[in-house]
Amino acid sequence: MASYLVLFGFTSKGIEQIKGSPARVEAAKETVRSMGGEVRAFYGIMGSAHDTLFIVDAPNDEAVARMVLAIAGAGFVRTETHRLFTEDEFRKVVRSIP
Repeated sequence: MASYLVLFGFTSKGIEQIKGSPARVEAAKETVRSMGGEVRAFYGIMGSAHDTLFIVDAPNDEAVARMVLAIAGAGFVRTETHRLFTEDEFRKVVRSIP
């Protein structure tokens, strides 16, 4: 499985209903699991344009796209997703440069 960094930023709806955020985090984790992924970590972020993040393992780009669209579709967060490479994966990519 591939790893991804998913950054979340609260929408105005999300911040207005901030006390429900912990329950929405659990619901988002379940969404990821139900679509074949796994949330490895959750963090709240201080001092960033983003408010929280997940580190997610997912089968492929399309699966993680479905996951984040389903989560964002509720209207509480906006998302930004980045593919992560382990050190070994990074080394393999670099070695393949002609």
